[in-house]
Amino acid sequence: MRITRRRPAMIFFITLGACMVGVAITLNVGWIILNWRRVWPMVVGIPFFALLIAGLVLNTIFLVREVRRNERHDSFLNAVTHELKTPITSIRLYLETLQRRALTEDQRQQFYDIMLADSDWLLATVEQVLKAGEVGQRARNQIQTEVDMHALVKQCIETTRLRHHLSSEAISFDDGAGPDPLLVRGNPDDLQTAVQNILNNAVKYSPDGLRANVRLTIESDAWIVLSISDEGIGIASAHLKRIFKRFYRVPHRNVLKTKGTGLGLFLVRTIARQHGGDAIAQSAGEGRGTTIRLQLPRMLGSAARVQAN
Repeated sequence: MRITRRRPAMIFFITLGACMVGVAITLNVGWIILNWRRVWPMVVGIPFFALLIAGLVLNTIFLVREVRRNERHDSFLNAVTHELKTPITSIRLYLETLQRRALTEDQRQQFYDIMLADSDWLLATVEQVLKAGEVGQRARNQIQTEVDMHALVKQCIETTRLRHHLSSEAISFDDGAGPDPLLVRGNPDDLQTAVQNILNNAVKYSPDGLRANVRLTIESDAWIVLSISDEGIGIASAHLKRIFKRFYRVPHRNVLKTKGTGLGLFLVRTIARQHGGDAIAQSAGEGRGTTIRLQLPRMLGSAARVQAN
């Protein structure tokens, strides 16, 4: 509803800006016609009107961007509010049930398991919001730890399987690098956050059940590339670059029904670029799955030492 209400505001600012630019151009042309034989009015007037037109165009662009930024900000607040309120409400409901009713031990254990899962959900949401503010302020030269991407990816896959109660066939892992070491220099917690966010997205946007393929490869002997492909709802080509922006969520019916803050892929690309790499999204279109590629620079010196040993 907020997006619908803001659209007229965007149309108004664009129309107003276009009209003002048209008036400025008309005045400029009239000025030139009236003073074309006079040197100083031409010298002063033409640059002045050019600056006026440029200012109007820039002001219109700024206003439209602010409207769009406010849309994303409102969507983020709504999403975070829902992400926080839902598990809190659930935990409170089960606690009240435990307090008011006599339950069997099996029922109590079941309630405890549900409340623990809800608290994990709540903690994950808070940590993601905090991480989004933290990664943008961390200096790149603080990243010094040697990280084994093979071990890190395997751990993230196991965590995803346990957290979402997935079968072993839901996520296949293809280590295309073979025996070559897959070492990068980076912050292991941040890299784990990036990989985990990609896997979580694959789960969230596969409403008919997850079928994901995780592949680690070495490209040009200098890059380690992690590709995570799913068979979920897919992404239209117009949104492939935008999904890495802060708070951005694809305006698709299935997406809007899915829990999320719009920070997951923003964190993925931010962390990748802080490590000297990048992240891109690929999709053949809606309903045809998505592939997220995380590319990181390989530690060639450490690889040589490992092979020598």
